[in-house]
Amino acid sequence: MNHTISRRRFNLSSLQRATAVLIGAGAPCHWMQTLAASVSEQRAKDDRILVVIQLTGGNDGLNTIIPFADERYQKARPKLAISASDVLSIDSQMGLHPSMRGIASLLGESKFCIVNGVGYSNPNRSHFESMDIWHSCQRKVSRSKEGWLGRLFSLHSDSARTDSFGLHLGTEQLPFAMAGRGVQTPSLATVEQLRWKGISKSRLEGEGAATMSKPRKGNDTESSLLDFVSASTSTAMEASKQLDKALATPDQPGDFPNSPLGEKLKVISRLILAGLKTQVYYVSLDGFDTHANQLAAHASLLRQWSEALTAFHKRLADAGCNDRVLAFTFSEFGRRVAENASQGTDHGAAAPTFLSGPNLGVSMLGERPNLSDLDDGDIKFHTDFRRVYATLLEDWLGIPSKNILLGDHHTLVGLKFS
Repeated sequence: MNHTISRRRFNLSSLQRATAVLIGAGAPCHWMQTLAASVSEQRAKDDRILVVIQLTGGNDGLNTIIPFADERYQKARPKLAISASDVLSIDSQMGLHPSMRGIASLLGESKFCIVNGVGYSNPNRSHFESMDIWHSCQRKVSRSKEGWLGRLFSLHSDSARTDSFGLHLGTEQLPFAMAGRGVQTPSLATVEQLRWKGISKSRLEGEGAATMSKPRKGNDTESSLLDFVSASTSTAMEASKQLDKALATPDQPGDFPNSPLGEKLKVISRLILAGLKTQVYYVSLDGFDTHANQLAAHASLLRQWSEALTAFHKRLADAGCNDRVLAFTFSEFGRRVAENASQGTDHGAAAPTFLSGPNLGVSMLGERPNLSDLDDGDIKFHTDFRRVYATLLEDWLGIPSKNILLGDHHTLVGLKFS
């Protein structure tokens, strides 16, 4: 047996590995194949975009949208209650956490809407199970391997779309919500992964050019593999050049906060303004499981979310396209009404979700939390989360929701997307 590896085969192996890392194992995904050609195309004005922001860990909705005038709130949280004098008032009864000044400005411009009491019947207080319910719209006993957005992507995989319908940005694994049959959804840690990863750009360009110029010798299998790697590498190189050009304009200093969520939303804003035809972006902000010493940690997280979200919408508004970008923020559950002995809160049930971006025509939807009528110490849910999803799909993206949400769910009443 000959154990000698030729340089040509070594180069081919290196390219195969690098290309697999860049575009995923198997055949190159449709998104990377067409990215170079489509990234510079002008996006039609009526192409709407949805940005999903997941607050991982269970956001304390009661200290986010605060019923400061309710004595029962102060009584249930002697150490965690936000003082009425510090709250950013929405009206005489409710207000925003003081860390959310940017969002308060959006709300004042009718570009931020609170949807109260969102959840589902018989709530599950496990992070993993509750998040899977939100991601799949199914209980564990009947759950498939597809998420609600993955079903959306699958149903539209055969359309004339030139970019991936969805894109996840973050170091965590692809969210279950985006898992679908027969589709490859890009999951990127940084914008640099839109260019190269796994091998240096100069080395890949050099080896790619050398490999593509080689005469086609050897068996059919090696020739076929070489054809695939050459085509994939050429596509990836061209896509990288196009993105380098599209993203070359430097950001204005101070536009976005120097925070994890700020960086993610900055990248998304640049991809949108560069003309990428992706319509669903997904990012996460972790740390909301505040069982102990909640006050400072929660304030910091809400400030990061508020500053990043405000900067994102300002950037798009300055470019004249904020009216076609809607952000949706949610968490897998809220927190218990009463604080615990560790100056934190434990896993709860219903909580508010949030819409932001275009003029929404209303600042608050749904029944406000009733602290005199609780469900075993938790705020009761009044709006099924799938109604929010149906609104995003039907009223915003213009896509029928029944097959995606696995049932009929009425859209929310009162929103005016314009």
